[in-house]
Amino acid sequence: METTEIITLNPDNIADEHICCAIGNDRTNRARAAQKKEWLKQQFGNGFVFKKVNVRGKVFIEYVPAEYAWKPIEAPGYNFINCFWVSGRYKGEGYGRYLMEECIRDSKDKNGLVVVSGKRSMPWLIPKKFYRKFGFQTCDEAPPAFELLVKKFENDAPDPRFKDVVRSGTIEDKDGVVIMYSHQCPYHEDFVEIMLSTARNMGLPAKKIRIESLEAARNVPYPTGLTGVYFNGEFLAYEIMTAKRFEKELRQRMD
Repeated sequence: METTEIITLNPDNIADEHICCAIGNDRTNRARAAQKKEWLKQQFGNGFVFKKVNVRGKVFIEYVPAEYAWKPIEAPGYNFINCFWVSGRYKGEGYGRYLMEECIRDSKDKNGLVVVSGKRSMPWLIPKKFYRKFGFQTCDEAPPAFELLVKKFENDAPDPRFKDVVRSGTIEDKDGVVIMYSHQCPYHEDFVEIMLSTARNMGLPAKKIRIESLEAARNVPYPTGLTGVYFNGEFLAYEIMTAKRFEKELRQRMD
């Protein structure tokens, strides 16, 4: 590792620090970063932690008391890992372990740690085999292939669980494309618009629902709590996509 210095974002330094994602200095990335920073400012008062290694890249971890996680989970007394990303030339250099160990040390006064992963390798989710190395175990599942992982510090602590709202994989709105999202990720706003335009160009009804409060976020019907994409009421995806890929996904469902 070229450095082990960790910077913790807070209300005093967030204006001057990059947020790892949307680092570029062009207008698009500046707008994306500003959007995520505004969301972060609203979370700090609830114990939200954003720690990054002092490099110019995506090497960071976010965690928060689970009661304040924008996720459809029940995990009283735990910390929830909200986002965890090491990419580019920093991947495979030990930074993931370094940040995970920092998170564990910082959470010792909790019942444990909780995170959403997948039964198999899935985009935007760190594989569960990484978490297994630190003692995480599966404590709940949700369709189509999500798992809730826990590392307990207190053996008699209650098992975390997904809320029941995520278990059907459906929503009441059966009319075309519905995309639910929030500003937890700086890329979502732009890509949601791309996906909506793609659907409309295919002649499909399409709308977005932005999640703007903790209460709403804790009751979304998709397990990751980041993005939920639905087609005719059925769960389609949990990730943002390019226009080409989204069109392909929609056509496969329409066939």
